[in-house]
Amino acid sequence: MNKTFKIYAVIFIVVMLILALLEVNKTETTDWRKNFNINQKSPFGLFVFNNEAKDLFKNNLKRIEQTPYDYYSQHKKGAHNIIVIENDLDKESWKKILDQVSKGSDAMIMVSSIPKDISDSIGYYAADISFAEENIMKLTDIKYQNDFIKLDKFPSGRGFSYIKPKVEVLGKTIEKNNSDQANFIKASFGKGTVYVHSEPLFLTNYYLLKQGSIQYAQDVFSYLPDKETVWFIKNDTKVSRFFMRFVLSNPALKYAWWLLLGGLVLFIFFNAKRKQRIVPVEEPLRNTSVDFVKSIGNLYLQEGDFHDMMAKKAQYFLNKIRMDLLIDTQNLDAEFAKKLHLKTGKPMEMINEAISLIRKGEDPYANVMKEDLIKMNKLLDDLLQ
Repeated sequence: MNKTFKIYAVIFIVVMLILALLEVNKTETTDWRKNFNINQKSPFGLFVFNNEAKDLFKNNLKRIEQTPYDYYSQHKKGAHNIIVIENDLDKESWKKILDQVSKGSDAMIMVSSIPKDISDSIGYYAADISFAEENIMKLTDIKYQNDFIKLDKFPSGRGFSYIKPKVEVLGKTIEKNNSDQANFIKASFGKGTVYVHSEPLFLTNYYLLKQGSIQYAQDVFSYLPDKETVWFIKNDTKVSRFFMRFVLSNPALKYAWWLLLGGLVLFIFFNAKRKQRIVPVEEPLRNTSVDFVKSIGNLYLQEGDFHDMMAKKAQYFLNKIRMDLLIDTQNLDAEFAKKLHLKTGKPMEMINEAISLIRKGEDPYANVMKEDLIKMNKLLDDLLQ
């Protein structure tokens, strides 16, 4: 084991130890998220209610982690009670619940929101009716008039803004600066009954552990008849507080993470064991053709032999005409000008002027100026475009 590998190994171990120490020594913070998880002891979990549910329903309670659609597709049941507490169900599952109610079952639905077509079929419309920081929930039945619960931590403010005439109001929300709003209703549906409560927060640990709050929960569930009860719970595992919980909770990210760590270890091992020397960069041979042309051009320019440059430019141009346009350049007459005009589409005036300059360049006795060379060069380049 060479020195480089030891350095990499020490760095890796130190980083892992630092991460472990941060995890062990981190301070616990209160989780105020509304998770409604039966295994959570956080303020808005359902740990307390889950433990008390056995006595509340007289040992006649089934906890089901399947969706209602899957459960009822596999089980044929008679009349029974159905409980749903803040569970995100698909529309088909809601339809399965209503189908069971229509056959004689009773459903206690405690959610802040369900699909609109489902709520319309029951007979109500739910909406945000308040943004108050606290309120009081009370039942309207005279035998429960002394039982209430005060919500002083993050109430949802949801209630029923529209209720059909045949729907009975069983509970309401009372606020100082707002009119009373219905939050607990009863609706007949086929042979059964649907109870809907828009604020399931009163079943969480925070409120059930407050003195007097449990009585309100008992009153609400007393509307269900004494028979087998099926509770469709949220299928959530216990939430870890590990800083990598999001990555490790997703299979694809988890495999990518372990693959990254494994690749890093292999990289360190092989890189330290056998490191290749740096390969020198070989510069490719430089194309000096352009430099050569520039040098020749500068030489002619310094000599001031514009006549020779015009002659060579004329030769290059005529050769290009013969090769590319297949025009005979032996006689620069009217016939030549006409053919060049037809194949290039350039004006006859430009072509005639170019022919005149070509002849001047080919005449060994012509007096050629720098301006003639510049003009000819531009004209011939324009003709070849």
